[in-house]
Amino acid sequence: MKFKKYLAIVAIAFGVQCSFSQDGLPVYVDYLSDNLYLIHPSMAGASNASKIRLTARQQWFDVDNAPSLQTLSFNTRVGDKVGVGAIVYNDENGNFSQQGVYLTFAYHLLLSRNRVDLNQLSFGISTGFTQGTLDETGFDIINNPDPIISGGRLNTTYFNVDFGASYYFLDFFAHLTIKNALPTQRDLFSQEFESKNQRRYLASAGYTFGAYDSDWTYEPSIMFQYTEETQESSIDANIKVYRSMEFGSVWGGLSYRRSLDGAEFVNGTQVDNQKLQYITPFVGVNYNRFMFAYTYSYQANSLVLSNGGYHQITLGYDFGDRRDPYDCNCPAIN
Repeated sequence: MKFKKYLAIVAIAFGVQCSFSQDGLPVYVDYLSDNLYLIHPSMAGASNASKIRLTARQQWFDVDNAPSLQTLSFNTRVGDKVGVGAIVYNDENGNFSQQGVYLTFAYHLLLSRNRVDLNQLSFGISTGFTQGTLDETGFDIINNPDPIISGGRLNTTYFNVDFGASYYFLDFFAHLTIKNALPTQRDLFSQEFESKNQRRYLASAGYTFGAYDSDWTYEPSIMFQYTEETQESSIDANIKVYRSMEFGSVWGGLSYRRSLDGAEFVNGTQVDNQKLQYITPFVGVNYNRFMFAYTYSYQANSLVLSNGGYHQITLGYDFGDRRDPYDCNCPAIN
């Protein structure tokens, strides 16, 4: 019984952490599956081809009503400097669900004197509309009345803005994005606990190594996240490897996410602290214009809600006339 008590406390602690940090589109490691536009609006139209991506993510197959997420994204270049994009998503987590759409405008400045050497600064802004639903119909309010539970389905629609910048110089890249930049009050939960501030900051950088005549390319990168209201932060350390093939490329890698803030829980007579950790291997293939990727995330903590892990599949297609590639190791652009 004590173990169940401790497990519940840790689950609640991490559940509160996720509820604050995932207003709007959640940030997982799906950006490593050739899908940077999903978290950085400045990447809309940055590639030399138009892209459509479909993802499906499911957590904990052995847990009822476990979190799941589906996204459909599209982005393309319009003319020489303008990029546009759109994201539609469905996010479900127990009794709470949200469906939304983002529309994106990006502007790309080529700072080099020619179109061979990559030196590009990009800016992007996304406007997001989200409908949140809190389903309380399964609660027994007759035998267990609670003044804050209505017993019905509560719905609300809210609006927010993401914006950011990306910089590519030859084999180096960096991104800075502010998500949920506007203060927004949702009407689903008690205003005593619901903050208007869901602002979150993402900063990432990386470098791509590999001789230009080699079939192998190596891409280490990091990403830092910070949630302003709760002062929570985490960091991703990633390594991605590409192998060029006659039909396209195969790639894979590993991501390690660690929160820099721990969740406290009672263990016997003392209070312990546990920091959230995810280990995520991923693998993918680009076959001509098609893309397929699989991602698995494992929570590497001593106390977890489930050992089932998180599974995600990504399908993609590149279309349109490709622009001439740059003379660099820059898979996200070329």
